[in-house]
Amino acid sequence: MNSLLTQSATALARLIRDREVTSAAVVAAHIERTVVVNPRINAVVADRFAAAREEARRADDDVKAKRDLGPFHGVPCTIKESFALSGMPNTGGLFARAGMKATSDAPTVARLRAAGAIPIGVTNLSELCMWMESNNCVYGRTSSAYDATRTAGGSSGGEGAIVGAGGAPFGLGADVGGSIRMPAYFNGVFGHKPSSGLVPNTGQFPSSTGGALHFLSTGPLARRAEDLLPVLRVLAGPDGVDPVCEARVIGDSDAVDIRDLVVLDVPDNGRLSVARGVRRAQQRCAALLERRGAKARVERIDGLRHSAEIWGAMLGSAEEVTFRELMANGAPFSPGREIARWAVGRSHHTLPALALALIEGVTKLRPAETARFVAMGHALRRELDALLDESTVLLFPTYPSVAPKHGAALLLPVKWMYTAIFNVMELPVTAVPLGLDAQGVPLGVQVVGAHGCDHVTIAVAKEIERETGGWVPPDN
Repeated sequence: MNSLLTQSATALARLIRDREVTSAAVVAAHIERTVVVNPRINAVVADRFAAAREEARRADDDVKAKRDLGPFHGVPCTIKESFALSGMPNTGGLFARAGMKATSDAPTVARLRAAGAIPIGVTNLSELCMWMESNNCVYGRTSSAYDATRTAGGSSGGEGAIVGAGGAPFGLGADVGGSIRMPAYFNGVFGHKPSSGLVPNTGQFPSSTGGALHFLSTGPLARRAEDLLPVLRVLAGPDGVDPVCEARVIGDSDAVDIRDLVVLDVPDNGRLSVARGVRRAQQRCAALLERRGAKARVERIDGLRHSAEIWGAMLGSAEEVTFRELMANGAPFSPGREIARWAVGRSHHTLPALALALIEGVTKLRPAETARFVAMGHALRRELDALLDESTVLLFPTYPSVAPKHGAALLLPVKWMYTAIFNVMELPVTAVPLGLDAQGVPLGVQVVGAHGCDHVTIAVAKEIERETGGWVPPDN
């Protein structure tokens, strides 16, 4: 693989600024890689290659003219299709929106471009961003960068796949139930779900509403850990629209001393067992950090047992716009009738989306039970707040197994609660790759921190990468 395809965005920006390589060459290398891998993984669903090449030429002119340059000047990236990127599709994977294009940039996209990043395309996602496989009736299905028979995850699966395949050094994703972290895990790269309120969620379709905005997080996926904090700094800060986003100081990951940390190794959620290989990888990670001076211990958190019920109750009671309303897109819509149409191949919706539209009203039919699980969620948040601080992190599986085969996740759909629970806890979480298993499939772990301690979980990710090598470029 071309060496330009293995370096961090930070390193590439430095090479471009120092005129050791041109932006044109960096962008061209990533476009060429995307052209090679995309027919197999279906990650980039619409490209802007010609515009990106022209922007790269202008970026090189800026370097020659010694103009002020942003931290990612001349570096290519990709954007999840649910974010508005001017002139590019913005359907959210909903067939009724096919052909719809954004007329302006989402604030986070605009901030990346102002920092010098050059988007080369938009990437696939699940229908309305609410399933762990990136599949929809607009663009089809995305596959893992390492194994075309396995899912790339969702809903930011296209981002995970193209970054994991070497087609982009980093990308922009969003996460309300693991949509950054599962794709990062399944594709062997890094992903960061920021603390609630750190990054604005404006300019997405779909987006959470009401109190549920606290649970949606916009953040980066990257092949190298050193990019996570610089990208986060670019993205963070109020935009005057998102009512949840606040101005906050982001700490320095380089100032974190691993020797001062306590690492809580939580084996599972007490309800769904974890595959032996996944557990062993996490144990090796805890031992690695202990060798670097951290104090590690195994911890059990009983409240995690009810992750599925807590997440569903807290999100469902906070959202102001129902999933069924999003599916309808202003037209008459019956989930039952659409499921019947799906059974005979006549629906323009995916089965997971139809199932969610059918069952989402359950929380409203059982208010007492919903209130009980919301109360359990608040109790769990208090427990986690008591456990975690600036010197304590938690290791937790991202998913009970490695990336499942396409469609297999439907057999036990609550497995993605391993990531989802931390959205309603509003905590920062970094997904960290831990190499490949014997079949060449990525392993990984979540590093969970106290609210506002994004720099601490990222510091742990950087330390693990130094010891393990981090992302392993796929052979194909």
